[in-house]
Amino acid sequence: MMWALQPTGEFDKKQRKWPKKYHRELKNMLDNLSTFHRSLCMGGTPQSAAQAGFVHPEPSGVVAVDQSGPGAGLKRTRLYVYPDVDSRTLHLITVGDKSSQGADIKFSREFVAGLLKQEEGERKSDSEGG
Repeated sequence: MMWALQPTGEFDKKQRKWPKKYHRELKNMLDNLSTFHRSLCMGGTPQSAAQAGFVHPEPSGVVAVDQSGPGAGLKRTRLYVYPDVDSRTLHLITVGDKSSQGADIKFSREFVAGLLKQEEGERKSDSEGG
């Protein structure tokens, strides 16, 4: 039951520009993402996989994966993802720290709204024979 990983352009851009001084946080978030992804691939649901201490539910079905893991004095950071159960796609939306949290959550909610609108349009087109 494989789940595809689908990074957004925003995620790629922010990950590439991630400050070097926070490389441990990024590594931990990516390790935690890998654990979350493996859980989904082994048949877990987003809700059951979210029982891990490094996963936090956000509005609109978005999940925040944090920097928990090895290392002391880690900056609080989040990687925002959207697990699309229907397509079995884990969308990697954006990454940020506490200072960008509000904007990151807003961006994530808008991403999910756009994705759902697009999927609805595709379903409507398919049902109309288009």
